[in-house]
Amino acid sequence: MSITVDRPATFTFPASSGGAADIASRMPRRHTVVTDDGLNGAMQVATALQTCGRPLREFAVDVREGVGYGSVTCTMSMTPGEAEQFETRMLAMPCVLAVDPC
Repeated sequence: MSITVDRPATFTFPASSGGAADIASRMPRRHTVVTDDGLNGAMQVATALQTCGRPLREFAVDVREGVGYGSVTCTMSMTPGEAEQFETRMLAMPCVLAVDPC
């Protein structure tokens, strides 16, 4: 099976100052990203997550036949500011309908 995407959906988190405050405020944050376009939309989100520069602690995809949307749930360590940037960047993707912090 091969999957192709017309437009790469990549993003990276900006480099932090590396100070103690950044490390102390970084904690696991879980988000559910709701997509349209079935498996293709979920795979676009998965590709973006793979290239974001952070390891995922949790990753789950729920796509069902006959349902017009799917969801990707992921957990990664982020500061509150990075979590806001994550939501903004995910929502900029055409296939993303909503981003819900859990």
